[in-house]
Amino acid sequence: MDGSEGVIIPLPPEGYKSGFVGIIGRPNVGKSTLMNQMVGQKIAITSPVAQTTRNRLRGILTKAQAQIIFVDTPGIHKPHHQLGKVLVQNAKLAISSVDVLLLVVDGSVEAGGGDRYIIELLEQVKIPVILGMNKLDQQPEDTVIIDRSYGQLSQPYEWPVVKFSALTGDGVNDLQQLLIDRLDPGPYYYPPDLVTDQPERFIIGELIREQILLNTREEVPHSVAISVDRVEEDPKITRILATIHVERPSQKGILIGHQGSMLKTIGSDARQQIQKLIDGKVYLELFVKVQPKWRQSRSQLADLGYQVE
Repeated sequence: MDGSEGVIIPLPPEGYKSGFVGIIGRPNVGKSTLMNQMVGQKIAITSPVAQTTRNRLRGILTKAQAQIIFVDTPGIHKPHHQLGKVLVQNAKLAISSVDVLLLVVDGSVEAGGGDRYIIELLEQVKIPVILGMNKLDQQPEDTVIIDRSYGQLSQPYEWPVVKFSALTGDGVNDLQQLLIDRLDPGPYYYPPDLVTDQPERFIIGELIREQILLNTREEVPHSVAISVDRVEEDPKITRILATIHVERPSQKGILIGHQGSMLKTIGSDARQQIQKLIDGKVYLELFVKVQPKWRQSRSQLADLGYQVE
């Protein structure tokens, strides 16, 4: 799954299209779920907690007529700390460095202030935009008011609107075709069998972080970062050592749990997900370390892999 060093990328057939598609939207509208659905494999973590995505993650979809590289961005919101500022800065950068933008909204509710804030950011953008209404599976029977609210937002710009469900895959093929129609002819940017440009260690760290978000919810929200310290691969088993960094001793206590029960649960659930990723047995050892105010510190953010790109 790691980069493509030493791999010969084939020449595409005549008329082949390719390009980068930025997936943007408010936190928790289903951007990561959509990217996983598009590439047919879990590469982005999802959770019921807002602000799950941190780094710009690229998912690669290679079809007979086109290669689409999806850039999944952190949800755009008003930032409250240095980490938030870095995330929003990276999302804004993604807006200006892609060929097509897919603005994903929660199609089960009316448009809100957060959606309008993003549309204001897009007013200066000169690239094609598609408005994607996600959560088709959760729409009420009468969608007239919801549809009208997004129609009013997209109409001045003549953006096409498409409805889909990232969860069930309903309508996703139509969305893919709309995106391909807007791409220019181009090469394979990546080998056709690659689904992400992120190294395996990054994905392993994200799968551990996902289980922390799912198992602790509100108690240890986003003051968690993972460093994967060691990966040793034997023919029979892969041994992984990773450290969970938190900001306060109380969060360390919650993560370890009574007699280590919470850490065991997180480790066991993460191990099952990692085994799907690397196709084999995994031994996972987790440590928890308190690193005060790491989200406020530029140098600590950089050490843990978060920097403005």
